[in-house]
Amino acid sequence: MPLRSIDIPLVLAPCQSSCDKDEDARRGAPPLSISCLLGARFRFVSDSPELLRLVMSAYDGLPQHRWPETPEFLIQLHLLPRRRRRTFDEPPPLQTQEMPDALCGVIDAANYVLVMPARGRALVVASEDMLAEHAQHLRQELIEFAVFVLAARNQELVPLHAACFGLNGRGVLLLGNSGAGKSTLALQAFLRGWELLSEDAVFVRPDGMLATGVGNYLRVRTDAEVFDGSENVARWIERSPVIRRNSGVRKFEVDLRGGPGRLAPAPLCVSAIVFLSHEPATDSLLQILDGDEAAAMLRAEQAYAATQPGWDRFVRGVRQLPAYRLRRADPATALAAVRPLMD
Repeated sequence: MPLRSIDIPLVLAPCQSSCDKDEDARRGAPPLSISCLLGARFRFVSDSPELLRLVMSAYDGLPQHRWPETPEFLIQLHLLPRRRRRTFDEPPPLQTQEMPDALCGVIDAANYVLVMPARGRALVVASEDMLAEHAQHLRQELIEFAVFVLAARNQELVPLHAACFGLNGRGVLLLGNSGAGKSTLALQAFLRGWELLSEDAVFVRPDGMLATGVGNYLRVRTDAEVFDGSENVARWIERSPVIRRNSGVRKFEVDLRGGPGRLAPAPLCVSAIVFLSHEPATDSLLQILDGDEAAAMLRAEQAYAATQPGWDRFVRGVRQLPAYRLRRADPATALAAVRPLMD
């Protein structure tokens, strides 16, 4: 379906007036407000109750992370009719293009997202086919993209491919390439009662080095071992849906909101940076890194984050923190080594 078929207006007032309510009623679905994701208040408006239910399934029941100031953003979601031709078995990855005032991510002509950070607005367009057959891909590639870009760009948060967990409001940033073990350690920290922020995407506010995230799901490889030996934990994980990541790896997508652990109730103050290593431990698990080493490793691993406005301030903050390389060990031993870093 051609792009000209879109007729949703892109400008709405940040607060819902009576006119807004009338317009929402004409669209057939009420607006949905999700308070304080990544420190901001999000309002979702759609002509589709099914799309709003997908949003609710992703963000309902999460801790409310707040800053002293709380910006407000609007995301409109529009559902296109089912297409007559056969759709793809596996959706292609999102292709992104950036302009001075907007970012666009495209799966195909009927499934795309347009984000206008300076205006605090985004538009997500999806087809009935995508919603029916690939709802997880729609949620992750389009809706999550809009949420993350609006929150990061408007608040100058540094977006990291990282995990973060902690205790008593202090957290450790865990970095490493895919397969390094971030998800496994995050899961074990969660099961031990630590505060889990996120296992995949962490957003750091450079002023104060405060980290926030959306801790709704944790992705665990289908061949991963459940290390604590609990049958209840194994059943909890194994009844989760299996998804295929862009890397091709199949993982359980575990909903943490129904799990036995604790999500971080507020942003965590970053107290240390830990880089995961595939090198097996011989003597000491933790190897101290100096500021230059840590900054160089961050730039090498976080190429996208290094292009964002808050990067230089973030690196200055990192240089004030202890940084380590964590050699490979079983999760219980690794967590025991990390635990003193949060004191």
